[in-house]
Amino acid sequence: MSKKVSINIVSANVFALLLFVGCIVVLGVPFTLIWPMHEINSHFTLSSANLFLIAIVVGVFLHEGIHGLTFALLNRGGFRNVSFGVMWKYLMPYCHYSKPMSRNRYIAGALAPFLILGVVPSVWALFCGNPFLLVYGILYISAAAGDLWMVWLILKESPKSMILDHPSEAGFYVLDDGKMPAE
Repeated sequence: MSKKVSINIVSANVFALLLFVGCIVVLGVPFTLIWPMHEINSHFTLSSANLFLIAIVVGVFLHEGIHGLTFALLNRGGFRNVSFGVMWKYLMPYCHYSKPMSRNRYIAGALAPFLILGVVPSVWALFCGNPFLLVYGILYISAAAGDLWMVWLILKESPKSMILDHPSEAGFYVLDDGKMPAE
């Protein structure tokens, strides 16, 4: 038996906004308490601002690429089962893995960009005092809102369930019997 689980894109964007505000408080406040303003201001140059903008654009592609790389490395079919695209209605890029995988492998693939592009730069910024790195990390924590929501939903499923990424929606199928959904 299989069931479809999906998330509402608009609700996910609201969640992303709330996550962004939460990260500003949880990460931004300690950052400003740790680092004196003159040290923070020393990072603001035209070249660093340009580099930051380029990094934001590249990060969009990296986010999806990290999903794809993680799925490919953790599953037998490798890159042959990975595809990328854009949900133009929402201007939302996506990565799709076309074969079922274990719940834990799906979770690892879903969380990889959140950790690599969001958490690591944010924590690193707290140690080195770079405000661009902090903002980059906070943006990419927020960009992973849909992924975090999907992981939360997957954690409600049996650890033995197989998960199949939905090919055209933000969601997945839970395959308790291992059979592909008829849709």
